[in-house]
Parts: sequence; C-alpha cells; structure tokens
Amino acid sequence: SLFLSLQQIQFADQKQEFNKRLNKTGRHSLSRSLSHSSTDSYSSDSSEDEMSPRDRQQRSSKGHQDFCIKNIKQADFGRREIEIAEQGDRERRMCVCVCVCVCVCTAMIRMDTVMGGYCLSQILDDGGDLTHWIFKKYPNMFKMIKGIVEESVTGVHRLYQLSKAGRLCIPAMNVNDSITKQKFDNLYCCRESILDGLKRSTDVMFGGKQVVVCGYGEVGKGCSAAMKAMGSIVYVTEVDPICALQACMDGFRLVKLNEVIRQVDLVITCTGNKNVVAREYLDRMKNGCIVCNMGHSNTEIDVSLRTPELTWEKVRSQVDHVIWPDGKRIILLAEGRLLNLSCSTVPTFVLSITATTQALALIELYNAPEGRYKQDVYLLPKKMDEFVASLHLPTFDAHLTELTDEQGKYLGLSKTGPFKPNYYRWGNSLTHTHSHLHLHTLTHIIDIYTLKSGMNINSKVIWFYSMFL
Repeated sequence: SLFLSLQQIQFADQKQEFNKRLNKTGRHSLSRSLSHSSTDSYSSDSSEDEMSPRDRQQRSSKGHQDFCIKNIKQADFGRREIEIAEQGDRERRMCVCVCVCVCVCTAMIRMDTVMGGYCLSQILDDGGDLTHWIFKKYPNMFKMIKGIVEESVTGVHRLYQLSKAGRLCIPAMNVNDSITKQKFDNLYCCRESILDGLKRSTDVMFGGKQVVVCGYGEVGKGCSAAMKAMGSIVYVTEVDPICALQACMDGFRLVKLNEVIRQVDLVITCTGNKNVVAREYLDRMKNGCIVCNMGHSNTEIDVSLRTPELTWEKVRSQVDHVIWPDGKRIILLAEGRLLNLSCSTVPTFVLSITATTQALALIELYNAPEGRYKQDVYLLPKKMDEFVASLHLPTFDAHLTELTDEQGKYLGLSKTGPFKPNYYRWGNSLTHTHSHLHLHTLTHIIDIYTLKSGMNINSKVIWFYSMFL
C-alpha cells in the first residue's frame, strides 16, 4: 500500500511538472502523438456526429449561435493544431497567415440565416459533392451564388460535364489544374503523405515489397516515386496512353491489374474513378495485402464487404482486417477513403499553397465585375498562379532573376509576368521551351500544310513530333 501511495504521489508530481512545462511553452512543443490524433478526428461512432449541423443546437465559447458547423467541440483541437503549425520556420507562419486569409474570405461569403434556411454566396468544393448536392436538392440557390471554386480532379470533371450539357448556371473556377495546386498538392504532397499514412497506420517496411499504383496522373506519379525511392518493386496501371508512356519512361512496369493482383503486397488507387479495385480483385489478393486509396472519396475500392461470409476486425483507428472464410485477410485502410486525409496529415507548406490559391480564386470570382465570367469553367489566371509561387519563395531564401528590358522585349514578355502561356504545363506538355513560336500557332500551320499536301493523319503526327527533335 505504501509503495502504491508513493507511486501515486510521484505520478502526481510528474503530472504537475508536465503541466507547468506546457504552460511555459504554451503547448507549442506538444507533439501530435500527445494530443488527440488528427486521424481519430475524422471518424466517430457517436450519434452526435451523424446528426445534421442544422438540427443541432450549438454555442461557441462566447455564447454565439450564428454559425453552422459540424461540431463546435472540435474548436480546441483545431486551436492546438494551429499552435503546432505556428512553430518553426517561415512556411508554417505563412500557413497561419493563409488560414487568416481564408477566414476573412469565409466571413465575406459566409452563410446568413434567411427564413430558417441558409443563403450561399459562393461554393468552395473538393470533389464536387457539395455542388452536386445543392444542384439536386436546392437548385434555386444557384440564383444567389456568385461562383464555384473546385480543387479536385473529380469535381472539375463534374463541372465540365455540367458545362457541356448546358446545365452549369454560374461561373466556376478550376483550381485543380492550376500549376501550384497540381504540382504541390497532387505531386509533391502525395509523394510524402503516402509514406506517412502507411507508416502511421501499418508500420510496414517498404523495401522489396511489390506495389501496384492504379493511375499515373500527378498523384500516381508522386506515390510511385515515393515507393520506388523506398526500394519497392512498383507496377503501374493506366488507361491514358500518354501517362502510360510516361510511366514506362520513368522506369515502371505497365500492367493490367489482373496480371499482378495475386502477387502484390500493396495496392494504391489514384485514379479519381470508381470501381477500380472491384470485389473480384479483393477475392484474388494474397493474405496480408494492404489496400488504400489516394484518389477520390471511397468510390475507387469496392468497400461493400460487410457481407455475412466476411469478418471485419478493427485493429486500430483507420485500420481494418477483412477476413475471408479460409482465413485470408486483407488490410483495408480508412475504409477506402483518402489515406492522406485519414491516416496522415497535410504538410503546412502545401496547405499554405493550396489555401492561398483557393482564397485568391474565391476573391477573384466575388469581386469580378458582372460579365467577366459567364456560365462556364475557367482556369485560375496565370498571373495568380505566379503570385502564389512568389509568396512562398522566401521560405527557401530563394532569389528570382529579373528580366532586363531587352530580354523582356526579345521574348515578348512583361518583366512582371505572366511568364508562360496558358497551355504551358511545366514538364507535362509538348511545349518546346526554346521555341518562340507558340504551339497553337505551329499546330495551325501544320494543319494547313497537311490539308494542302494531302498527308494522312499518321504522317502529320510523325512530322509534327519531328519538329521537336
């Protein structure tokens, strides 16, 4: 008894000293492992989280009720996350500044209570789900909405479908295809977060593992590069011949999923499509295979596995073992949802870049004079892309070279930009960086020459590509 009492006293003293240190540092040195796990905040079995925010009576710490969010109780957790992000280098402080920018923008477009409902002035969407829901449930609300900003491949695809069908009734800004978003959020971020998410959830060793990456877009490129760098044997599946050729040139074996499904240790989906890994593939996987999604929502993996013959065993947060009657089990992460949002965190630097891009797009649509943007999908102006990039260069103590007047005149460019035409894709296009003849102009000339000379399409393609050799 005496020993236990001494232990309790010692523990109480340690706890008191620990709290003193927290107060002294303002919790700034608190690691993610000591706070509520960010992965746990994405899933909850409580009935409260399943309730619609409209139906829940909530008050802020100051007693306000003029808001509609999912759970105000998560405010303290969010504050701790911001305090962590404020630490360290300039990139983290910049991220907090961007959060303030987004908050200001949100205040500008926030929902006001109107006749018991909510009146939107803009939509900031990821995946097109909110836009689709409003379009189906409350189509009249689009009369009051100034525009949509969409940041995902799937969401942009939906917008272009609506535009093509003549059903898009407001302007929309395609942020997904802005270079700052494509490269940093899709390529560089996923290249790191895929490893982070897998390590946190499974503690797997990557060296020597056989991995198949479904899709070789920007996300697939990042995931494949990360796996290859860790010593994995990487296969790629792809439907686009251009992306497929890029995968081959980058040293990856291009296969069909059914050719390798029995032997791979890890399956990563990055397509933005649905039913990529169907039940038939899951049935054929080997024991212990890890299945995860880096694409869109939970549509890529067939998660309709809660059938009587299969047993689900929750191992830890976001990790389930699905067990077949013969004892085989696969490891399903985040129930098929996005791995990097469910099992890892987004680096503050990437968050800063993407949030800045989205905030500028919202401000542009909100402040644009009537008539500038019609009922169509627009790319973010190149000038804004360059502005976002320039804001983040000081993080690396980088110094841009400035064009002289003579150089600017020679290239036909302004010294302040934009420095590239809209069709330039930063390494993912056929643009010849040393050519002063715009690609679309060259294409037009080739079309005329082909027509007059009677070339067939194959000859035209061969001649066109030879212009860049």
